[in-house]
Amino acid sequence: MSTLAWFSVVSLAAWLWLLLGQGFFWRTDQRLPPVRRTPPDVWPRVAVVVPARDEAEVLPLSLPSLLVQDYPGTAEVFLVDDGSTDGTGKLAVELSERYGGLPLTVVSPGEPEPGWTGKLWALRHGMALARAGGPEFLLLTDADIAHEPDSLRRLVAAAVDDGLDLVSQMARLRVSSFWERLVVPAFVYFFAQLYPFRWINRPRPLATAAAGGCVLLRTETAVAADVPEAIRQAVIDDVSLARAVRRAGGRIWLGLAERVDSVRPYPGLGELWRMVARSAYAQLRHNPLLLVGTVAGLALVYLVPPAALVAGAWSGDAAAAWAGGAAWAVMAGTYVPMLRYYRQPLWLAPLLPFTAFLYLLMTVDSAVRHHRGRGAAWKGRTYARPEAAPDR
Repeated sequence: MSTLAWFSVVSLAAWLWLLLGQGFFWRTDQRLPPVRRTPPDVWPRVAVVVPARDEAEVLPLSLPSLLVQDYPGTAEVFLVDDGSTDGTGKLAVELSERYGGLPLTVVSPGEPEPGWTGKLWALRHGMALARAGGPEFLLLTDADIAHEPDSLRRLVAAAVDDGLDLVSQMARLRVSSFWERLVVPAFVYFFAQLYPFRWINRPRPLATAAAGGCVLLRTETAVAADVPEAIRQAVIDDVSLARAVRRAGGRIWLGLAERVDSVRPYPGLGELWRMVARSAYAQLRHNPLLLVGTVAGLALVYLVPPAALVAGAWSGDAAAAWAGGAAWAVMAGTYVPMLRYYRQPLWLAPLLPFTAFLYLLMTVDSAVRHHRGRGAAWKGRTYARPEAAPDR
């Protein structure tokens, strides 16, 4: 066989392994467990902590959904205004006065101390203030996340039913523009490929991760895991949080959300590019060898199949064309469930190699930014040498 045919056969073998051996990552049936037991007579007390920095644009779409939660127990909301310059804190108070519902406290902790990322600095102050009220659970949710009225009740019921210490949902991201349709479902697809939800949710887990936009955390577990102090430098804070909880002996569940949505718009490729590039190299622990391996792996798995099909058909290399076409078909087939979850047209499935190429470029750009001293930049802050998520 030709060299191209060998590469295409290896790519096909990789896809067959991913299809069957990577925790069925492509399936989208890991959803919040249904409530199976009789509701408790007294529901646990919950404190909702929302770190917010310059979120005036999205806050009217997200904060009211928390204030009007249909929760049978006692709950309150703490919004931590992390140095906003757009009136986020004032707007939060106005929304609370307009909508009523759960009591809201707005605090401003000031600029983060050295060694802290902004979000975790905000969470530190919000969690400390919330713990003063003695809540059994903390809901850590981003300022761009909107919750259906029964979201908190279902999260708490799932945690109580199964004795879970951390229940996390991957919020359904906004998909409206062309670039959002092309990039966003793939973002969740790649995350699930890296951290298969079934592996995370096993009694004996094979992977550990969480989705930072919606995390219900048992308070005593947060104390035992020394969260957030133990992960204060983490840019990929959700994975770091999950690993800290797991090290403390906590049980974790992660799934796709049905009633929790991100309202943050990413209308253009530039916004999506920055979202991915700010943390991609941190995921690789700022290791050049891991970067080279990742680029080579993405090229072999995602770019070789269409290239082999086209080149093989053009040159008459039947083996290369057949193996490349088969690998591309498996790839597209595994992407279909995620497109259905996002209610997107299935013709996007064969475009996954192009999207993967964009992610490859974003990852390389993330490394370039890091070595130029710009590191992970977000809303006016730059973390030149942030720590990656620690090992399990």
